[in-house]
Amino acid sequence: MNASAVTALVACALALALAGCNHKVQAAAPVASAPAPTPKQPPAATPAPDLPQQTDATPPPTDSLPVTTTPPPAPPHKPAPKKPSETPAEPVEQPTRPPAPQISPQLSADDQASYERKTSEDMSAAEKNLAQAAGKQLNAGQQDLAEKIRSFLSQSRDASKIGDWARALNLAQKARLLSVELVNSF
Repeated sequence: MNASAVTALVACALALALAGCNHKVQAAAPVASAPAPTPKQPPAATPAPDLPQQTDATPPPTDSLPVTTTPPPAPPHKPAPKKPSETPAEPVEQPTRPPAPQISPQLSADDQASYERKTSEDMSAAEKNLAQAAGKQLNAGQQDLAEKIRSFLSQSRDASKIGDWARALNLAQKARLLSVELVNSF
């Protein structure tokens, strides 16, 4: 080979080495699972004189691309646990709200007397029917019914104490109707 041919080959080799490849390499998407362990190869009895000796910790170089597996389906998204926020040194006081006002119709004196009388009659009837059940063995349904009657009677008394006669009458009527149902269930 003549000197000009060698010079041309060296120039081409340098040009290729410096220019590199125009192909852009992109990294593969990360795999969700751990890579499969590579089997350990036993050390060679006599290493080749040209190759550096391989250790068990480093796998031998391969010319093929690594095998990728499809990632397993992602587990359902669980929100990260909330970290407790820092509490201020002094407790923050919540503004206290006054109890909501009870809205009841304004009754005339005659209407109020009528409501009071009807409430008293219904409460008396409910208490009388409840007293009949007191001496009997009640099943679970009957016991639940008796407890509801007692609750309605208590709420009716509370409503009558504050002068909410419409509500007191409504609750007393409910107690009376349930007490009739209780007596009829014996």
